[in-house]
Amino acid sequence: MPTFTESVIPIIAMMVILTVGKGYLGYATEPLLLLVAAIAGLIAYRVGVTWDEMMDEICQKIAKGMPAILILTCVGALVGTWMASGTIPMMIYYGVQIVNPTFMLVTAFLITAVVSIVTGTSWGSVATMGVALMGIASTLGVNLAATAGAVIAGSYFGDKISPLSETTILASSITDVPLFRHIRYMLITTTPSLIITLTIFTVMGFVIETNSTAHMEDFATSLKDTFTITPWLLIVPLVTGILIARKVPSIITLFISTMLAGICAIIFQPDLLREIAGENNIFKGVMMTFYGSTGLDTGNSMLTDLVSTRGMAGMMDTVWLILCAMCFGGAMTASGMLGSITSVFVRFMKGRVSVVASTVCSC
Repeated sequence: MPTFTESVIPIIAMMVILTVGKGYLGYATEPLLLLVAAIAGLIAYRVGVTWDEMMDEICQKIAKGMPAILILTCVGALVGTWMASGTIPMMIYYGVQIVNPTFMLVTAFLITAVVSIVTGTSWGSVATMGVALMGIASTLGVNLAATAGAVIAGSYFGDKISPLSETTILASSITDVPLFRHIRYMLITTTPSLIITLTIFTVMGFVIETNSTAHMEDFATSLKDTFTITPWLLIVPLVTGILIARKVPSIITLFISTMLAGICAIIFQPDLLREIAGENNIFKGVMMTFYGSTGLDTGNSMLTDLVSTRGMAGMMDTVWLILCAMCFGGAMTASGMLGSITSVFVRFMKGRVSVVASTVCSC
């Protein structure tokens, strides 16, 4: 069993290597994580852990991460097909005409929060409504980083207090606490966060600069000239919402939604698919939106950047990151270093405050 000092060495090494390598030198995160995993592996070997034991633990970690990897892959395909089918452009087109730029951040937060509460999934909200809201913000000239923050904050808030959320149900079940009592107590901390967040986003809405109305009209015109904008495309998000609300597994829901968007692309956007394929083959165009980079010349540089997607290939950086992180986590777990670190915090757990504080610090 490694000592506490030995156990924190990989943690400190990770902080230093990522800070210097990624923060100052701009190196890719993945090889840096593998370097940290090697350090953890050397310490594990020193305390008597064999190579086979480390590999078994790493493989178990990766196996547990496979659902997330598959979901990310499906999300990449979904975003590509939702864009090519005109689903996201349609939501952007109507959203630009409805949303007030001053309250864009508040709107993004509230919409994704409501969608997450109703559906019980933050990832689904970000991958669907979040993408559309980012497009609307880009058109309105609202800061995209702030909009992304609003989307993620709203999605996570809704997911945490949704009685349909898998993580919320899991947390209440494993602690033997009634579901709605668990949600009620979470509101003690999430409600002040909600109020603070809405206040900040409201103030930001009055001070950020936005595009002129003429610019938004030009953008909407370019959207309509490039895509076939029709309310029939609402079928895609509606079916997706129904599947999520009925608690169909995420991967199945994303797959069905992607296939439905692909069919809509064939029906409503055949010319765009031919442009994507570079030849008179709309089915090849659909397949390209699933897995690869797609670009369309809209005549508007901002819109052209917005509708460009990378499909499943665009998620590979995140997949690599997960795999490399699992290597580090596997080495830490196999050697017992995580247990050694946790045992220190357990000693201080003597009351409600110390339990909460220890949990926060260890995480």
